[in-house]
Amino acid sequence: MISDPNLIIGMERAEDAGVYKLSDELAIVQTLDFFTPIVDDPYTFGQVAVANALSDVYAMGGKPLTAMNIVCFPIKKMDISILQDILRGGLDKMREAEVVLVGGHSVEDNELKYGLSITGVIHPANVVLNTGAKAGDKLLLTKPLGTGIINTALKGGMADEEAVSKVIKCMVTLNRKASELMMEVEVHACTDVTGFGLLGHACEMIEGEDVGMVIYSSSVPLLPKTEEYAQMGLIPGGTIRNRDFRLPMIELAAEMSNERLLILFDAQTSGGLLISVPGQEADMLLHRMHEEGIEEAAIVGEVVDEPKGKIVVK
Repeated sequence: MISDPNLIIGMERAEDAGVYKLSDELAIVQTLDFFTPIVDDPYTFGQVAVANALSDVYAMGGKPLTAMNIVCFPIKKMDISILQDILRGGLDKMREAEVVLVGGHSVEDNELKYGLSITGVIHPANVVLNTGAKAGDKLLLTKPLGTGIINTALKGGMADEEAVSKVIKCMVTLNRKASELMMEVEVHACTDVTGFGLLGHACEMIEGEDVGMVIYSSSVPLLPKTEEYAQMGLIPGGTIRNRDFRLPMIELAAEMSNERLLILFDAQTSGGLLISVPGQEADMLLHRMHEEGIEEAAIVGEVVDEPKGKIVVK
């Protein structure tokens, strides 16, 4: 691995983005994310992909500035108008985020994929890592869970109109305002909840650290119909893998159905921020988020001294 004294965050551990210091006052934040469609509408898929890619920069406390499109497209099997709609949706979401599209690259592929490479900026002293949570912190989650399960129901033609509407609204919502509000208070750690689910990303936050966490499962906000679809067995394969991989770090302190536990591990697309905030500031931050329209933000747990390296789910 190549070392550099100006590299603040590299590949040493599972951070959300890389950070490189340009000067004592300025660092760049870099990330890349792309995936296959998770909704049927091309325009919406473009919006979701952009919101998802930008989220890594927001989780670090950074401000995204420029983007480059990444496109894999089966030109022989799909009409070019589908790609045009995807790119239009992505561009509209970038405009909302005040991010400038500066280029990109496309290749012919048998499977459609779309995403972005993002460059943002931050002061080197203000970088928020996904580690550093301290005992006594409260854990604030800014979006409800359930996108993986509901999208599985959607693919199976079993999701109702309300569930689809709510999951799309959740996925296209930027984490921009949540990040900006977070940076107005003291923050010890933050990550965005995506493919590893709430508990998977929480495990990353305490792995190798001198603290543990308690998650209050009844306080975790859920998208409509998430529990119903989970009970029907509409569980993504990635969600099951998340549970199987991280279960040794989990202690169940209450009776809990397997479906409920799987929801806490549900692989999210364009999920919310999970923020570790000093207890005295958490309620104030939550109030500000509700004032600013982040209505489903909730305090879902706390950071504790014991058991170290474990998450107690109550």
